[in-house]
Amino acid sequence: MAWPLRVHNKPMPTENIAANATALADDLQAFFAEAAKSAGSSKAIKPGHRVKFSWPPHPISYSYHVLASDWTGTASFTAHGEEFPVRVARTPHGVFGRSEPIWLEARGETLEEVLAKLATDAEPYLQRQMKIANALGRTGRFTGMVRDLSAFELLKLLYCEDRDAANDAQREIETHARSGLFTPALIAVLNDRQHPRRRSAQWCVLDMFEDLPSFCRNDDDEIAAVNAMKSLIWDADDDFARTAFKAGVVLGGHIPYHFGGPVLLECLDSPSKIGRRSAIHGLYHVVEWMPNMRDQVVTALRSHAESDEEPLLRAYAAAMANDIESDNTEHFQEPLFADEP
Repeated sequence: MAWPLRVHNKPMPTENIAANATALADDLQAFFAEAAKSAGSSKAIKPGHRVKFSWPPHPISYSYHVLASDWTGTASFTAHGEEFPVRVARTPHGVFGRSEPIWLEARGETLEEVLAKLATDAEPYLQRQMKIANALGRTGRFTGMVRDLSAFELLKLLYCEDRDAANDAQREIETHARSGLFTPALIAVLNDRQHPRRRSAQWCVLDMFEDLPSFCRNDDDEIAAVNAMKSLIWDADDDFARTAFKAGVVLGGHIPYHFGGPVLLECLDSPSKIGRRSAIHGLYHVVEWMPNMRDQVVTALRSHAESDEEPLLRAYAAAMANDIESDNTEHFQEPLFADEP
């Protein structure tokens, strides 16, 4: 089921939101399983960094004052089996080509040079469109608008290989936070242990959950979201996309009052050393917002500095306790483990 956000730009319907929210989360479970089956593994893939995408490039014809009347010729270039029309202007400054469907221009000495340059320069744009289409389960390239995608498609786009495209989906989902439609599905993303590209998607959800109350329809939603973040810390076997770290930041720095502090104290006993590292860092933020927890946190960190099986974490917990006691705003940098990829 792909519950639509809009129908011909009309507001999203509100009837049966709870039922549709549940159905949306159920659809995701099948999506996770299919992705793992297709990849032949549920092992998380380490994503690249987000690279902000800007398009179109500056139109070079503007710099040479090419007039509208100069665009008298036509040509085309082919990329990925698709033909793109090109308008051509021949001027004293060289040959200019403009492919209006993809908002791209090029300049060269010959038409052949211009067409080759257009094909090369178009590649980042076309690759992005194909990665979006792939994330959505479509063929070819995606030529639509992210804001016109269904709720289910927006959630699938969070898993896009292109992290900037996933960020576009995140921004669109955020605009519908208070509807409650997405909340169970976003919690399902945090609980996902199947989709190989889950880490960057989980980072997007954690970034949204910095404003968790906006997404929660009731206390049950908030508790479920907190438990999902705790679970992410508790069983973390990698910190790809800094998801475990981010979960500690959200719990400690954004929802420390009712849940974050106690949950992070519990997470000091996580079987995951990556999770324990996240908890130690998150507790620093808890004290920033809840000074009344200072003594409890320092005591817990001092105890942890004597008991953790990892020498790096014993030192980290001791240093963090010192930083909290001394009000050091430049807190000790978290350690990296030798076996981290």
